[in-house]
Amino acid sequence: MQTSRPAAPWGTFLKGISIAVTLLLLGVFLLVAYFVPGQTLPRVRTVVMVLPTSILLISLLFVVRDYTVHGGVLHVRRLLWTTRVALGELREATIDPNAGAGSIRLFGNGGLFSFSGWFRNAKLGRYRAFVTDWQQAVVLRGDLCTVVLSPADPSGLVRDLQASVTPKVPPRTLS
Repeated sequence: MQTSRPAAPWGTFLKGISIAVTLLLLGVFLLVAYFVPGQTLPRVRTVVMVLPTSILLISLLFVVRDYTVHGGVLHVRRLLWTTRVALGELREATIDPNAGAGSIRLFGNGGLFSFSGWFRNAKLGRYRAFVTDWQQAVVLRGDLCTVVLSPADPSGLVRDLQASVTPKVPPRTLS
């Protein structure tokens, strides 16, 4: 079964972080460009001007556009490529607006145009996130990993995936 859904519109938290960090990085660039003379430490000046611009452009490439789940693999379409995450056999797909609560970012982007990367919290353990709005979060638990994403229609995605979910079988007890 193949299910494709667009990413949720950016939530208020993501918009706030993205705007604040973009303004900060552009401010550093403009400050150096207009107020630090070109003769003063030219290499340092160049690095300080190129670094903020590079951070913005590279982060922009990681924008989450949509999700497709097919054959036990999650496909996350970015701006110029698709990231593939092997889920294995899907065991559970649930809506959880609190999925990211108490999370620690292990590696990745913490809010500049998306929340993407590896995170950890007490509820989910270690998981990958491809989120644009935590209030629309869907948790996919597979045999191989746990992933949090935020489709525009969380209930539609979960409903479509329910047919492919392998139910947990309780252990047998000997009588």
